[in-house]
Amino acid sequence: MKSVSGKDFVRLLEKNGWQLKRISGSHHVYAKPGNPARISVPIHGNQSLKTGLLKHLMKLAEIDESEL
Repeated sequence: MKSVSGKDFVRLLEKNGWQLKRISGSHHVYAKPGNPARISVPIHGNQSLKTGLLKHLMKLAEIDESEL
């Protein structure tokens, strides 16, 4: 799986219709109209998201690995 930073993943979320609802410390919380899920993305500079977290966030956001 390709390594992706929190900043890059946030750009992908916004491209897919997710909207920033709030920022709590270094975590940006996103929501999408019509979807009950809330996605919290840690933004730590350009540090890559860990593989397990990235897979979980992609599943919640219904994003395919090919879109990375």
